Formats: sequence, C-alpha cells, structure tokens
Amino acid sequence: MRRLRTRVAGALLAVLALTVTGCSSDDSSPGGESGGKTTTTAAADRVEPLSDTPTPQLPVTVRSSDGRDVTVKDAERIVPLSGSLSEIVFTLGLGDRVVARDITATFAQAEKLPVVTRNHDVSAESVLSLKPDLVLAETSTGPDEAMGQIRDAGIPVLVVAPAKGLDDVGPRIEAVAEALGVPAAGKELTQRSEERTAAVRKDIPQETDKPRVAFLYLRGTASVYLIGGKGSGATSLLEAAGAVDAGAESGLEKDFTAITTEALAEAAPDAILVMSKGLESVGGIDGLVKIPGVAQTPAGMDRRVVSIEDGVLLNYGPRTDEVLKSLVSQLYGDAK
Repeated sequence: MRRLRTRVAGALLAVLALTVTGCSSDDSSPGGESGGKTTTTAAADRVEPLSDTPTPQLPVTVRSSDGRDVTVKDAERIVPLSGSLSEIVFTLGLGDRVVARDITATFAQAEKLPVVTRNHDVSAESVLSLKPDLVLAETSTGPDEAMGQIRDAGIPVLVVAPAKGLDDVGPRIEAVAEALGVPAAGKELTQRSEERTAAVRKDIPQETDKPRVAFLYLRGTASVYLIGGKGSGATSLLEAAGAVDAGAESGLEKDFTAITTEALAEAAPDAILVMSKGLESVGGIDGLVKIPGVAQTPAGMDRRVVSIEDGVLLNYGPRTDEVLKSLVSQLYGDAK
C-alpha cells in the first residue's frame, strides 16, 4: 500500500488536470458487494510466524538502501514504518518486539499497536516517545524532516528498497532479517514464501488465451478512478497468476491514468482487479459498472471482478502467496 500510495500520488498530479480530485484514505472495513462472479476478498488478515522463534545475534552493521551503513545494537523495541515491513518482522517471529505500526499494518496481530504513520506522515515525536532500538522504513517514508529528526536522536534507521514484484519478496525479507540479527530465519522465510508461491502457480489452468486483467484504483468518496499501467505494481502479480496486465499491455506508460472509455476499450479486460475498500467505495460491482466505459468491457459485461484486501494486495511480502492464491481462485473459479 505504501508503494502504491506513492505511485498514485504522482499519478494524481497529472490526473488533476483531467478534473479528477485528490485521493483520500479509506480505513473502513470491506463490505459485501452485490452481484458478480468473484467478490471474495483475499487471505485471512493474520500473518503466520515461523514455527521456531529466532534469537537476534547483535550487534550487526548492514547497508541501508539509502547508502548508509546502519549499526543495530539492540532489537528489543522495533518500529516498522510500513505495513509490509511490519508483516516481515511479525512473520520472522519477532512481533512481540514491535511497539508501533503504520496505519497500513492492518493484520490481526498488529491491530492494537499505536499508529505513528499515516499515509507517509511520520510523527518523529511519536516514534521517539516509544524509545525504539531500530526503525524500519521504505524509500518513500517521510517527510524527510521527520526521518532526519529520528536519525539525529541516534536511532538506527534501516531503509529497505521498494517492492516492485515477486522477485523482491526474498531480498526484502532478508534485508530486514539481517538488520534484526536473524539471517537464518530470513532465508527460511524466503524459502517458505518461494515454495508456497510455486505451489500456487502449479495450480493455474494452462489456458490458450491468457485472461486480460485491468487493475483499477478506486476511491469513490474522492472521485478518483484510475487504471494501472506499467509500474503500477500489479504486473508481476498478474503474470504470476497466468494473466496479462491489460493496462500495461494496451500501452499505458504511466503508473496510473485516469479511467476513460477509450482507455478501457483499448485495455479490453476480461476481468478487473480492485482493492476491496475501493470496490466498496463505489458501491460494489453495481457501482463499478456505472463508471463510464466499464460496462462495455468484457469484464463489465460478465461482472467479472477480483477483489483483494487493500493492506496486502501489493505488499510483495510473506503473504504474497496467499494473495496469489486468492487471485487465482477468483480469476479462474471452477476452471481450476
């Protein structure tokens, strides 16, 4: 979600010229949608820690993706500033050391932790008040002033490179594991994730014509309706599911473009991928097909919609195999 919000924010600068208003965060729970073939949301909102809890071997010095060398002397109090990074720490088995969360860390084990980040708005004062031993951040975490205040207070800050696709799952897990002094657990979790993802992919029907899937970012409360193109983050996931990213394949070069009848006609999706809260925000499938151009696509005519929970769809983390499993199940249904 953090990476997606960054891309959407950039896309909106261009979209504003087309009279699309700014994006807002919707933190309400997904509701039921009427009609349509596939509206089940993704995996259960819990992470599955490794069976054996590792013991950090510290201190360690690691290279942060922002070019800094970071020395971690303790990992008793950890503050991950994104939902994806929180998932990694909890799944490594060190969730009891996490003392705060980003608003996108919505999984059950983290829900009672205090929120110190909202849509990139890090409160340095809130973070520092928790006396963390280590702060984990994304390259998009900010504002820079707040991150500078945290570093100036002597808190180690590890910046992790962004996730762009399935190939980034392992490197992100292992980067966090190394900083926490549990590299063996990182390799174990990476292997588990790869094996589970491979198992899901074996189940995908070998269709002659791959389904074309358009990723739509929707926020009806803010009149934001975007279609994903190259760099939206969905391409890798769709390809892993044996599908074609219809937006990228149709020639949309930007991460996100305002939805138009012409863009949808060119993409001609057989199915539409959305986040569950986004679908809810437009009134479910009934509201989705009222967006100009949607009803005229093969997906709209068949009401073929794949809905996956916002906080996990494009995390490319320990639960990506579950996301892929949900995508495959909804996309192919009885054809599997």
